[in-house]
Amino acid sequence: MGRVTVRRPVLKLSHQGERHRPDALAAEEPLELRIDGKALAVTMRTPGNDVELAHGFLLTEGVIGGREDISAARYCSGTGPDGRNTYNVLDISLAPGVAPPEVGVERNFYTTSSCGVCGKAALDAVKLRTRYLPADDDCGVPVEVLTTLPDKLRAAQKVFDSTGGLHGAGLFTADGKLLVAREDVGRHNAVDKVMGWAVQSGLVPLRGCVLMVSGRASFELVQKAAMAGVPVLAAVSAPSSLAAELADEQGMTLIGFLRGESMNVYTGAQRVLR
Repeated sequence: MGRVTVRRPVLKLSHQGERHRPDALAAEEPLELRIDGKALAVTMRTPGNDVELAHGFLLTEGVIGGREDISAARYCSGTGPDGRNTYNVLDISLAPGVAPPEVGVERNFYTTSSCGVCGKAALDAVKLRTRYLPADDDCGVPVEVLTTLPDKLRAAQKVFDSTGGLHGAGLFTADGKLLVAREDVGRHNAVDKVMGWAVQSGLVPLRGCVLMVSGRASFELVQKAAMAGVPVLAAVSAPSSLAAELADEQGMTLIGFLRGESMNVYTGAQRVLR
């Protein structure tokens, strides 16, 4: 498995002068996903939880609906300059009867760590139809619970403490219990890892759950949450206009600027219990 952090020497400049010291950087390496030997996508990610990432990616792209749709996952051989396996190529075998990805899912180019939908072969494939409509979930989450989630997620971001360079995503119950948290240089990868954990745990659809993200709520994060049946998505920063539009269309509760005791509820306010 690749390294999660990389040490590099830096020149530290401050009012106290200058000095040379080592610094920890968040690792970023390519991961090629293959389906039954055929290349599907390459994403820039932080190594670790790659099988979860693959499960989550395939769920949120509409390829699979649950863990029974995947029969195996294995790393393919690939060596770096040191002659060791890079663990940067992962081949997923679909279960018998599961249709392979449509052409629209394939990436013409690589998926960067900042964009989860770049390079789609067809723009129409960006807007996917979920098997688990969030609108069908009438759960409620108290304001007092929501305001605790950013600190709980931040406390679970262990690698962020040493690098300051990773996005975080956490899945919570409606009463504020943390089910899982994942970190990655890409916000969409962090979410895919969380969703992949849920797939492997047999928890999809994620009824009565809140997805908390450390950055902004972009369109692709709303889409990923909708594909897993998540009724509530909360972010510490702003949503985009298209994110709010999609959340409204899917019947999802979208919360932004969740900081301290305040928040903005953009859609689905009926689930926020005051």
